[in-house]
Amino acid sequence: MDRVFLDANVLFSVAYGSKGLRTLWNWAREGRCLLLSSAYAVEEARRNLQPRHRAQLAELIGTMAIVAEAHLAFAELLRLPEKDKPILAAAINARATHLLTGDLRHFGSLRGQFIQSVLVCTPRDYFDANPIS
Repeated sequence: MDRVFLDANVLFSVAYGSKGLRTLWNWAREGRCLLLSSAYAVEEARRNLQPRHRAQLAELIGTMAIVAEAHLAFAELLRLPEKDKPILAAAINARATHLLTGDLRHFGSLRGQFIQSVLVCTPRDYFDANPIS
């Protein structure tokens, strides 16, 4: 089963009502994947949401595994902004198979690469590799 770590951008988008991203929660209910994130990512998404969407975020994260924060020296070596290093470190520490991000500005150079066994990809990349059945 895939262990799918969601960054703040993905959490933000689904809290605003992205129907496509809701597929991930359907798949999690069906046992096709386990959804993961960190308190750091959740807080970043929450800070950027309007109050009326924060309740939606709270509902969504209630069905996910929120993993411990991690500081991996390895993440310091990557060319990522400081605010994004904890995201990658938490995904690695949680043994995620995938890190789903919509932040191509910062994670784009890692897109399609395995970093310590975590495949960095966009939600579209993930859906393309795992067709809806």
